[in-house]
Amino acid sequence: MREVVDGVFELRLGFVNVHLVVTDDGVVLLDTGVPGQAAAIERALRPLGELHAILLTHHHPDHAGNAAALRERTGARLITHAAEAPFINGAFPAEEPTGWLRKFVFRRIGRVEPTKIDQLIGDGAEPIAGFTAVHTPGHTRGHLSFLLDRAGGVLFAGDAAVSDRGKVAASRVLDDPARAAESLSRLAEREFEHAVFGHGPAISGQAAARFREAAA
Repeated sequence: MREVVDGVFELRLGFVNVHLVVTDDGVVLLDTGVPGQAAAIERALRPLGELHAILLTHHHPDHAGNAAALRERTGARLITHAAEAPFINGAFPAEEPTGWLRKFVFRRIGRVEPTKIDQLIGDGAEPIAGFTAVHTPGHTRGHLSFLLDRAGGVLFAGDAAVSDRGKVAASRVLDDPARAAESLSRLAEREFEHAVFGHGPAISGQAAARFREAAA
């Protein structure tokens, strides 16, 4: 685990990153990694404090895989977009992946255990003090990114974008490529100094400029 900026920590769990943010009310966790990693996240939490809330960018199992376990063990509030909710609370059956890459990844990861969602939010919502939700569909219909008002602005991109050697690009796994491009352009219009991703290393300093390059 490494500190990206003051009180914002990145924990790499295999091929996916989760992020922990220390706030006055406790720790906020952004995404939960693949199933079976709840204990690793709890170990990372110990020096930081109690888990206050979980912000889920979307329902895919590499991001929501430990939501049920962590919500049950810690009592943290689980927060996500309404369009993601049926896949998380079990109202919809688990998606059957399409495409060779998605099939390989999803079958290797496993399924998300259904759980209750405590708060549904949309674009512009402020579910936690300092955080603003940005609806960024394309990877999934209800995908959310989050902006944190700290250190010049920190973007939690989820899978709305990936990073590779300081460059930003759209995810390779998309439900709607046109909407994904629109979401990337929308993020490029924002101002933030730092960006963290579900996949790929964080960008510290002038991160918004990397998004503008990608959108162009």
